[in-house]
Amino acid sequence: MAFVIAEPCIGTKDTACVNVCPVDCIHPRKDEDAFEGAEQLYIDPDTCIDCGACVPECPVTAIFPLDDVPEEWRSYIDKNANYFK
Repeated sequence: MAFVIAEPCIGTKDTACVNVCPVDCIHPRKDEDAFEGAEQLYIDPDTCIDCGACVPECPVTAIFPLDDVPEEWRSYIDKNANYFK
């Protein structure tokens, strides 16, 4: 896993990051049925290519490189990965 979406995304779900992702690894998208019910967006760890294009697009600074996820949000590492299982 290269990047992780953490707590600031909850309730925001701004999809600017989805629009710039070159490999479509951030879900759910607005056109997916799961979007309305999801509390946040998630990065697929198996698809992410570690390009970082999503990071500057996030208006709430919710996307972190794996090694830089703040301690209080480390649980979001598994939360992102588990969304895609």
